[in-house]
This record gives sequence, structure tokens and C-alpha cells, in this order.
Amino acid sequence: MDYTNLKAKQEVNECGMIYELGSLYDYFSHVKDTRGKHGRQYPLTVLLIWMMLAKLCGEDKPSGVAEWVAHRKELWVEYQLTDKTKTASHMTYRRVLQDTLSAEEFEQLMKRYHQQRLTQGREVILSMDGKAIRGTIPHGEYRGTFLLAIYVPQQGLVLAQASIDRKENEIVVAPHLLRQVNLAGTIVVADAMHTQKAMCSQVIEAGGDYILTTKDNQARTRWAIEKLFVNEICNLQKGAPLSKDFQMAVKTEKRHGRLEKRTILTSSLLNDYLDWPSLAQVFRIENIIWYDQASRYTQQIRYGITSLSPVQAGPEKLLALLREYWGIESGLHYRRDVTMLEDATRLTVGESGQNMAILNNLVTGLCLSQTSKNLARTRRYFDAHPNYALQLLISSCPAIL
Repeated sequence: MDYTNLKAKQEVNECGMIYELGSLYDYFSHVKDTRGKHGRQYPLTVLLIWMMLAKLCGEDKPSGVAEWVAHRKELWVEYQLTDKTKTASHMTYRRVLQDTLSAEEFEQLMKRYHQQRLTQGREVILSMDGKAIRGTIPHGEYRGTFLLAIYVPQQGLVLAQASIDRKENEIVVAPHLLRQVNLAGTIVVADAMHTQKAMCSQVIEAGGDYILTTKDNQARTRWAIEKLFVNEICNLQKGAPLSKDFQMAVKTEKRHGRLEKRTILTSSLLNDYLDWPSLAQVFRIENIIWYDQASRYTQQIRYGITSLSPVQAGPEKLLALLREYWGIESGLHYRRDVTMLEDATRLTVGESGQNMAILNNLVTGLCLSQTSKNLARTRRYFDAHPNYALQLLISSCPAIL
């Protein structure tokens, strides 16, 4: 084949397939292969691409991956991914996940891939949250693989992820994870566990801002915020206008057969009283959700702090930013658990569970880069058009369908 027309940032694999530098294929080619000489019937890069293709097209277990790839063996020769019509067994994929891949090294490599894809020149929200992979919990024990991730909800990208040792917790791992990400110009949003002064200082010193909720782990702060808003709430219920230095926004949405009303109150009156790094506002959010034509409802009240000033983030924007943060549950955790069946995994040997979670993060990020934000629908589309799925993996800038 004539390769004289290759572009500057393109390479060719040993079977003649052209891929771009900076593509996922390119990154996979740099994964260290620890298999012995007699265990390399298939190149590791090809095995990883096969796993990604099958997962993009709806398969989540090694057995399903092996069958999906085998049913399309002529395609891989046609696409010049391989020159063999024989494909790998499900045990080969299991061995790759549990023995070949170092989760720490694989995580670092994929972190660089995700950060390369981060859209520049826009406000970036970083959601930080932990997640247990329930299927990895050994019989008779209470904890298996637990991962802490920094996630960009606007793009579906996991910029950094780390496993938490059984003797550690999220508070210990979070500072190390934050150091792996460029925080300049970002807004770090996390739950009450991470409401720690040291972490706030770390974010501010790195050029970012924070939005954090408070609970009983910061009892004095929570009590002060709650007390600040008590009188204001009473006055509002009596029909009085907002007092000076208080702002409010209300957002009502109706979807999925329920009505949700979110009300936020903000104030900067506690900035000097509360000793938090660069504190600019405190807030109170009330969520009320009505179900079954308002026959029943739930109510939740949260309190929090932020380094964003009222000019940078008024109540409407602050409400929207917090809404983005809660997207880590529906945008990442739900998709991994429900759509990709991560919690049902039986990959419990070695680091196989964590390595599969890394692949799930890749699938989420690539699928959400497409027009449809419905992961299941996008995977069905790729199953019908595997050539488009392959294009995502060999392109440095995955195109939107």
C-alpha cells in the first residue's frame, strides 16, 4: 500500500491501518505489555481496541466481548486492525485485565488522554466524588475496590481517578488526586466529606475556586449558616422582601412525572466570621420534589460555602453549578452501574475491577462526545456501525456524529 500521502500526525500499524498520534489507539500502543513471549498471540494494543469496540457497542463482560469480536472477525482484517481471522477467547481478556495491566500505570496513561481532550477556553467544573464497585467485595467482607474520581460533567471526562486503600479514606487521597489536575480557572465541587480547610487552600493556591457543602463534620460552620438564614426564611414566609446582602433564586422543573423546585439563598455576611480560605459566600439550598400529582413529596436542605463572589456567581449561576456537580451521580455513576453493569461485575481477581472501570470511563467520555447524551442509544448506534466506533479510537479528535 502507498503511504506517501500520510499526514504529519499519522502512523501506520503493522497491518496497514492508519491512526492518528494522540488517538486512543496511539495511547494504547504505549501500554506496557508484561506478558511472556509465549503469551503474545495477539498484540496488546489490538486486544485493548477490541475490548473498547465491544464495550462501545454494548458488551460489558469478557465473555460478551469475546463473542462480539469473534462474530465480526472479517471486519478486523478488512479494517487492517489485524491480519488474523482468529480472535481471542474470553480468558485472554480476563488475563489482560487481571494480570497484564497495571491499574496505576494504565490510570496515569488514560488520565493524559482525557486531559488532552478537555475543551479549553471555557469554565470547567470539576466534580469530585467516590464510588464503590460492589461486585468486587469479597464474600464475608464489607469493602472491595473503591475509586475516587475527578469528573468534568460538561464533557463526561474523568480527568483523574485513584483507588482508595482499605486503611485510607477519600480525605487522604483527594489532595494527591487534585495535584494531578491543572486547577487554574476551574471550579472544584465536592460533598461535605471534602469540606476541609487544607483542601480549600490547595484549590485557591492552584488558581481555582471551590463550592462545598457542609454537614456535621464542620458543625460550627453548618450551624452558623443555618442560623443566618432562619430569620430570612421566616420573613420570606410572611411576605417580606429580602434583606440587604441576601439573594435568592428559584428553579422549577417538571420531568419524568415529577415536579422539582430548587430554591437557593446566598449571603456574604459570614465571610469574616467563618475562617475559611477566600470565603466569598454561604448558601442554603432547598429541594422539594412532588410525586404522583403532588400526593407525596420529599424535601432536602443543604448548606454550603464557596470562594466565588456574588459577581462571579449570583444565586442563579450557583444553583446551576451545583446542578452540574450532582451530574456525577447521573452522568458517571449511574451510567457505569446501570448501563454498563459495573456493580454486577465478577472481576474480582487482582486489579481487574479497577481496570474495567477505567475502560468504562473511556466509553462514557467517548459516547458523551457524540450528539446524543443517551449512553445506551449511542452504544446501539455503534453496534450497527462498528466502523464509526473504530474511527473514534483512531482519531485524535473524535468527531461528533
